[in-house]
Formats: sequence, C-alpha cells, structure tokens
Amino acid sequence: MRLLVVEDDHELGPAITARLRTLGFAVDHARYRAEADLKMSVNTYDCVIADRGLPDGDALVLIRTWRRAGRTVPVLVLTALAAVDDRISGFEHGADDYLVKPFAMAELVARTRALCRRDQHPRLPELTVADLTLDVPSHRVRRAGVLLTLTAKEFAVLEALMVRAGEAVTRGDLVERCWDEMSDPASNVVDVVIRHLRRKLGPPDLIESLRGVGYRIRGSA
Repeated sequence: MRLLVVEDDHELGPAITARLRTLGFAVDHARYRAEADLKMSVNTYDCVIADRGLPDGDALVLIRTWRRAGRTVPVLVLTALAAVDDRISGFEHGADDYLVKPFAMAELVARTRALCRRDQHPRLPELTVADLTLDVPSHRVRRAGVLLTLTAKEFAVLEALMVRAGEAVTRGDLVERCWDEMSDPASNVVDVVIRHLRRKLGPPDLIESLRGVGYRIRGSA
C-alpha cells in the first residue's frame, strides 16, 4: 500500500510517516497543498491522510478538486476542528473519514487500513500459486503448508508478483508499488528483496528473473 501524508506540522508529519513505514506502508509526505497536488498527479495512492489547515490553504479545497477530476482515492482528514458542522463540511467536500486532533496513532492506523480496504479494486483475500499461498488479511505466507516469516517489504513484493502471476513485473512497477519517494530507483533494493524471498521460499524456485525487465512468478493465480 502506498500512502500520501499531507501534514505541515514538523513533528506530527514525520511521526505519522515513520509509524506507517514501520508497518510496511510506502509513504510520501507533503507539507503544502500544492506539493500534495503535484505528488497526486504523478503517483498512484491507496489512501491520503490530510491535515485541513495547511500553510497554503484548506485541504478540503484540494480534496474537492480531486473529486471533480474523478480521483476516488480514499481520504482521511485530520483536524483540530471538532464541531459537527466542520465534520459535515469535510464529508461534503469528498473526505471519507475524519479524525480530530489530538488522536491516538493506533486509531489513525486502524482508520487508514479500513479506508485502504475500501479500494474500488479490492485485493483478493488469498492468492495461490503452485504450493505457495499468501493470505492478505492475516499477512501470512505458506509454502507447502509451512508458515514462512517474511518482512513487510518481502510480503509486499511477493503480493505484487502473485497478483500478476505469469506476467512480467518490472523493477519500476515494484518500486512504484512497494517503496516510496525516499527510495532510490537506481539502487538494487528490489534485487535484494527478491534474493531474500527466494531463500525463504526455498526450492523449487518460483520467481523467474527476466533480464533487463524484472521478475515473474511462475504459474497462474
């Protein structure tokens, strides 16, 4: 899952971003409305977490612009405005959820996950290729019935491959889906994760290297 956090507070923004990254999300961070709009124009996000009071204006205006442009990405609005009228205004501008400051980080995470599950193209609850099974809701992977221990990034890359089983998945596709703007697309982070995945999955190797392209997981889901 790739998220966009729009928060200008110099402590809260990085704190939210860091927390979500430790949970396996790829997270981009913007401090201004214009910056968030630019990131939205060049990236695909599963959810946006946006503070209302930004230095260059109310985030609700930006959300309304996105909705009018046909962008359906779920948006969680953060704000210190707790009045009922403020909440109603948020929903009328296209927000999907509303969280009043101060809030518990655990609640923000739970609400974010709930919004991601509302994706108009929902992920399958379970993916299977050969004797490999990936259970999305429980975040478990089994090979021939044996439970494997994967890192959040390994799980994300494996899921991206299994969703497109039998198809070529480029390194760029994997970086776009599983990493955020802090990653260096020219680095070998994808190859390192694939190497670790192959070791953990064991033989026979299900992940095929496509020279000059990327990877493909053999078989069909």
